[in-house]
Amino acid sequence: MSWKQSEATGGCVMPLSVLSLMLVVFSFTTGEFVIAGILPEVAADLSVSISEAGLLVTAYAMGMIVGGPVVTALTARFARKPLLLGLIVVSVAGNLGSFVAPSYALLLASRFLAGLVVATFFAAAITTVVGMATAGREASMVAKLTLGMNLGMILGTPIGTFIGQHFDWRATFLAIALSSAAALLLVWRALPARSAQPPTGTTATASVFGELRVFARRDVQLAIALTVLGNVGVVTVFTFIAPLLTEVSGFAGEAVPVLLLVYGVGAVAGNFLGGWLSDRAQMPSLAGMLAALAGSLTLFWLIGHIGSVAAVLTFLVGALAFAIIPGMQTRVLATATSAPTLAIAVNASAFQVAAAFASWLGGRVINTAPGGLHTLPLVGALLTLTGLAVALHSLRRDRRRELLPA
Repeated sequence: MSWKQSEATGGCVMPLSVLSLMLVVFSFTTGEFVIAGILPEVAADLSVSISEAGLLVTAYAMGMIVGGPVVTALTARFARKPLLLGLIVVSVAGNLGSFVAPSYALLLASRFLAGLVVATFFAAAITTVVGMATAGREASMVAKLTLGMNLGMILGTPIGTFIGQHFDWRATFLAIALSSAAALLLVWRALPARSAQPPTGTTATASVFGELRVFARRDVQLAIALTVLGNVGVVTVFTFIAPLLTEVSGFAGEAVPVLLLVYGVGAVAGNFLGGWLSDRAQMPSLAGMLAALAGSLTLFWLIGHIGSVAAVLTFLVGALAFAIIPGMQTRVLATATSAPTLAIAVNASAFQVAAAFASWLGGRVINTAPGGLHTLPLVGALLTLTGLAVALHSLRRDRRRELLPA
């Protein structure tokens, strides 16, 4: 049996090499979201306002937005295993810098540095695990990797927040650095060098501009648009999920962490279900899941004021929000075969731009739209329908190609 055959297992078995990369994704995701839980402690210690401390979230996101295309293009010809290890080292340095930063400015720079390598790592990790997968199980393998995102949100972020609130906010970043360092050792031990070569289409003579030509392809443009438009609606709602649950659905503030856990459990279930469905019928399943997501958000708008219904819809929205991710990632890979890592990295950067827009848009809706906060799920549903339109258009293009004579 070859190495690839032994690694590309089906079902729920996770190869150690994939587990090691998933743990890095867990650490990176925790680092992205945990700052929201320790903002008051950071602001008080560094004598800045909460709004200024909030820019630390923006700095991390800007690192991802800038680093996605730039770092990936500059490292396109690197062998994968050294690249992955180097990216983790940079992240560890960024989190250690956050741990020791004596000033707000240096903390801001450290957060930017930590975010700078995330999109490139995510892209390189996805192309690596897809290379391990047996034919027809690529999305399921991506789902195993993106489980790290789910766990980072539902476990890593609350644990990091607890550390920051009960010990010191700096200890949170030290914990993330140590977690990333441990994952680095596991990647170094578990990932064979032959599993992580530069992607197909990347040669020693390839140029950055040559790699960028992949974005002239209509299918690649549609795949990235699908990620942006398919996610922006649910991100708009999730950004303000706490006030939605308390002010619209009538839950006490103490219930919000439990309901976020419900959302997270749904996300884990949806992640694996989405991978399984996408392996069997990628674009039809994506279109169906986006339609279901739009419907769920619409139901939240219509009857989300009923507490028991809101709890069920919280689970359902979490499941559908993460069910669409594996298929979207593998769609980008399928359409960008000459520069898959760069395309995935730009896709991740585009998602961050969409997330930033979602935060702004949600605030505008709450402050100016009739119904305010109550209207937010409807807006999210309408935005999701634009993603559905892109999915249906892409599906029609695929079917037209299938009908062309060979």
